[in-house]
Amino acid sequence: MILYNVTVNIEKEVEQDWVLWMKNIHIPDVLATGMFSENRFYKILHDSEDGSVNYSVQYFSDSMEKVMEYQKKFSQKLQEDVKSKFQDKFVVFRTLLETVD
Repeated sequence: MILYNVTVNIEKEVEQDWVLWMKNIHIPDVLATGMFSENRFYKILHDSEDGSVNYSVQYFSDSMEKVMEYQKKFSQKLQEDVKSKFQDKFVVFRTLLETVD
């Protein structure tokens, strides 16, 4: 199992709009690519010094090939959608993890 983890630091003033947009638009769009079988959406429970809020959006795939296909065919447009909607109100970093048997 491959986990594509997206950690987002979002400014407090747009947090609720961002959460609703993620749940109703972005996450369904990512899952609609067919590259991921499920997802999880977590709020990270710690205080940021600047007052922003952090979230982890996790997408699960059964193969690295599907993750690579997602990155090649779909990720640029979906990332541009987020930038267009929330501009400079967030910082993001992405991590790929693999299940250890």
